[in-house]
Amino acid sequence: MQKDESRAENARRVGVLLFERFSNHCLANSVEPLRVCNTILGRKVYDWVFLSMDGRPVTSSSGLPVAANLPLAQSGNGDVLLLLPSYGFRELTSAANCRALRAAAGRYQVIAGMDSGSWLLAAAGLLSDRRATIHWEELEGFAEAFPDVEVERARVVRDGNRWSCAGASTAFDLVLDMIRDHHGALVALEVAAFLMHGSVGADAPITEGGPELADPIVIAAVSVMRESLEEPLSLAALAKRIGVTPFQLKDRFARDLRRSPGAVYREMRLSAARRYVEQTRLSIAEIAVRCGYVDPAAMTRAFRQEFGEPPRALRRAGREASGLFFD
Repeated sequence: MQKDESRAENARRVGVLLFERFSNHCLANSVEPLRVCNTILGRKVYDWVFLSMDGRPVTSSSGLPVAANLPLAQSGNGDVLLLLPSYGFRELTSAANCRALRAAAGRYQVIAGMDSGSWLLAAAGLLSDRRATIHWEELEGFAEAFPDVEVERARVVRDGNRWSCAGASTAFDLVLDMIRDHHGALVALEVAAFLMHGSVGADAPITEGGPELADPIVIAAVSVMRESLEEPLSLAALAKRIGVTPFQLKDRFARDLRRSPGAVYREMRLSAARRYVEQTRLSIAEIAVRCGYVDPAAMTRAFRQEFGEPPRALRRAGREASGLFFD
């Protein structure tokens, strides 16, 4: 299939700056949510490149080599730059590296220190009079080394266009925050559910605390919805599956997403229908069944109302754009 360049034109450009001994865990938690978001929305809304200071390959702490696409200086302008130095970060605060980071901060709208990345940002003077966090084992040393930074013991801190997170797992939280900003709370919840992040799933315990992605009851409900697209559950059945009353479920959705469970469920089913239309050769009737519609005509009406055109027209337009012509 030929690449549809028009769909990538408006994608947000993310630079992922890797240093020797970076964390695989942190890298996966930074990039995989972006990939899943592209999949869920059926188009490229995030486009990322792997960078190193000199453009040469870098090797993770566990021995995984990654080929950089470009050196940082040649990466051009972008929306977000993610720094993943991880282990040995104190050795990376050379004058040359700090100059390169200051230059990059002028080209990227947002720059984020992942795990120990805040140390490099602070050394480059990019966190002066800003709030920031770092891996919690380094909080005390970080505060002593950079008294002009307002250090917080938090999972994620976003102060204007300077972001930071406290470790590899919290990188997921930071990226989900970004997805929520750009595409709404429901898409962020779908990404989390897809990757089994947090307390999700019909059998998972619903506990307070942990990542502040959303109300844990809403997270669990969205996960159950995703598992039950073909045979949609009633409000009462959905509430029973996660151990709350229908009133509680409606109240939590209203507070967290400002929508009813039914409206969210409908949007998820239609989003799945759109992915099937754009990415498969399934018939409209089969797509309707897979998305919980007994009548294909009913799905087509709902699809047109949601996306402004019927599924066949959307499929035809996509195939013409990609140079594919088949029934």
